[in-house]
Amino acid sequence: MLAIRLEKLNDLDEWRGKARRLLAAGMEPSQIVWRTGSDENGLFEGGDEMLPTPDGPVGTVPRQFMELAAGVIQHSDPERFARLYRVLWRLQKDHQLLSNAGDSDNTDLARMASAVRRDAHKMKAFVRFRSLFEGETERFIAWFEPDHYVLEATASFFARRFAGMNWGIVTPYASAWWDTENLSFGPGGRKSDVPAEDAVEDDWKTYYASIFNPARLKVSMMKSEMPVKYWRNLPEAENIAPLIRNAKAMEQDMIERAATQPPAHHMRREARKPEPQQIQEITSLAEAREAVQSCHRCPLYEHATQAVFGEGPEHAEVMFVGEQPGDQEDLAGKPFIGPAGQVLDEFIEKVGIDRKRVYVTNAVKHFKFEPRGKRRIHQRPDGGEVQACKFWLNLEVEYVKPKVIVALGATAAQSLLGKASVTIGKMRGAPIKMEDGTVLFITNHPSYLLRIPDAEGKARERAKFEADLVMVREAIAALEKTP
Repeated sequence: MLAIRLEKLNDLDEWRGKARRLLAAGMEPSQIVWRTGSDENGLFEGGDEMLPTPDGPVGTVPRQFMELAAGVIQHSDPERFARLYRVLWRLQKDHQLLSNAGDSDNTDLARMASAVRRDAHKMKAFVRFRSLFEGETERFIAWFEPDHYVLEATASFFARRFAGMNWGIVTPYASAWWDTENLSFGPGGRKSDVPAEDAVEDDWKTYYASIFNPARLKVSMMKSEMPVKYWRNLPEAENIAPLIRNAKAMEQDMIERAATQPPAHHMRREARKPEPQQIQEITSLAEAREAVQSCHRCPLYEHATQAVFGEGPEHAEVMFVGEQPGDQEDLAGKPFIGPAGQVLDEFIEKVGIDRKRVYVTNAVKHFKFEPRGKRRIHQRPDGGEVQACKFWLNLEVEYVKPKVIVALGATAAQSLLGKASVTIGKMRGAPIKMEDGTVLFITNHPSYLLRIPDAEGKARERAKFEADLVMVREAIAALEKTP
């Protein structure tokens, strides 16, 4: 019997290196026992010192196996290494093994990988950071007790999510540390290593209690999504029992108040409604860019982060008008910086339009969205919102004075033409002469190209979009030659 020792609990590369040496030596799974850390070898177990170190390939496996192994290696089952090697050994003779859904080894590996994914998801959902000062430096520390060895693979999520924050996550087997630039790992710890509470914890508990909806309470579903074992590490968990206990009374109170009290969102809107102000005259593009941040012409300002005004030269030759800012634009305050903006930049460069001479903006200046979990899902602005925002688009056209305007999508075309509806397919490909002499082109919004599912359809629509921009480039060139 050969004992194979692994120094780390969840290092796929380490396991893979050992497994390659075992395959090179022709060692069957039944001849091997896997050890980790301080586990001692049995009386008749030899070490792996004499195993050959192969210089080249020793076998082949489908990519699906390595993807599966990356999850399984994080499982806490001591038999995970043996199960993986057994499947690896069998794959050398049966390359179609993983396609057999009824195979017990396949079932075990799939179950283990699924459990690891769930554990990583729970970690993302239930880690709670607490503030800790080290001298004058503030660091945020969290304690978490995963069922499996998921910290290393999941820590990068927190590095992206909290990139500007010094933080650490301590688990019983390892810890992760982020200093705003580098992610490192250290030994595990104890719950007492993490602050018991911090200054904002009461605010968090108040917020949690305020969003509790007794009419939608389903205790069994809540416990399936937020298992009880995590409650001891969640500051809001101490509110759960009294909220459940008082749910019936709270629901009855909601019913009694419903007939006389306006909806909460209506009350908030009334509280934020600005006092009537005299409209100040706007005499430049810079003044318009500043004034739009105070715009209350439609309710969209209430939930958006900020108004997103256009960007580009003050006297650009061509102006591209989209629908509205998206999630990334709303946060950054800049138009067309998200995926659709990248597509637009790609085609502008491809057809030979000078991007530095282009002004980009949107028909609507605030992001309209529907919250869905942690995401904000784009919603199309309605006619009233488009009409309310036309004031700002007209100012941009007036002060930029573009020779050519490109309406990206139906909403932009409706705003520029003042029509209730526009059909892109019927109006694209033909320039429209506006009253002020500007030439208007209508085409699809670049986000449309991102939503096409099939490759053939996407290639066809991209070709049409490119052809539309070629016409725009030629129109600019023709106008430049006009005396």
